[in-house]
Amino acid sequence: MPSTRSVTDTLIRLGGVASWRELRQVHGARAMRRATKSGDIVRLVRGRYVTGIVHEHRRRAVVVAATTSHLDAAIHHGWKVKNPPTQPWLTVPRNRKVATTTQAEAAVFWSDLSVADLAPAKSAAAPVTGRLRTVVDCARALPFDEALAVADSALRSGRVTPAQLRAATATLRGHGSARARRVAQYADARSANPFESVLRAIAIDAGLEVTPQVEISTPGIFAVVDLADPRRRIVLEAESFEFHGDKKTFVRDLRRYCELVALNWRVLRFTWVDVMFHPEWVSWAIDSLIRSDDGLPALDPPQRVDRRAA
Repeated sequence: MPSTRSVTDTLIRLGGVASWRELRQVHGARAMRRATKSGDIVRLVRGRYVTGIVHEHRRRAVVVAATTSHLDAAIHHGWKVKNPPTQPWLTVPRNRKVATTTQAEAAVFWSDLSVADLAPAKSAAAPVTGRLRTVVDCARALPFDEALAVADSALRSGRVTPAQLRAATATLRGHGSARARRVAQYADARSANPFESVLRAIAIDAGLEVTPQVEISTPGIFAVVDLADPRRRIVLEAESFEFHGDKKTFVRDLRRYCELVALNWRVLRFTWVDVMFHPEWVSWAIDSLIRSDDGLPALDPPQRVDRRAA
């Protein structure tokens, strides 16, 4: 059944950039045509759609003669992000004066980019930072969970390798360098989407040693879980009803959950809404399980908030 959610909202949930096929898994052809005709979603290149707001950011870069960078560059390269940018992300030369109005309307960074830092020009539009430079910029400037989502997506694309990312961050100096090296340390192509990347970031901050897409195999059971800490026998699942909501999948997932619990794995299942908008509650749930392992009492949960259905 087609979703009642808008195509734009689905595009945001998919990481800010998606193929027509990904969107059609959720929405009917009529809703898709309506969204493209209204400009709510725009085809960036063949097979790649972004929100109309993100598409406008490139035009803003042209107006101020800046380079499209950071989150906007990540989406340009086809990488999924936690939060699609609501303002342009621009880089200008160090000696450039930027109007106060532009600084208020955009995230502006000053850096002298070399030709090697830029993606090959394919049109008269504003230049874009190259793939490796984009990942490093995001790793330096963004919070850990957002930066990890970009880095995971970059590795997943195969256009940036773990070795390249570690080498590029190893010699960084100045603001954000330690943060970038942490992102390079944990970036993993096995994370399927920003939902899983952000959940993994929360788990890492909480003290778990989680690995994406772990195979759990014992006599009579085989399961691939989103995240697992094998030492503590903890499984974290990123549950999305919209893409796993048919009856057959529902039954299969419940059976898998029961089997894992019966085999002494502790399973926490989180919705997209909680991971993206209530990370403090997700962190509390994970921390409580860890404290239970260590013989410590759980802390009081954070104040309950109104939760939308995931």
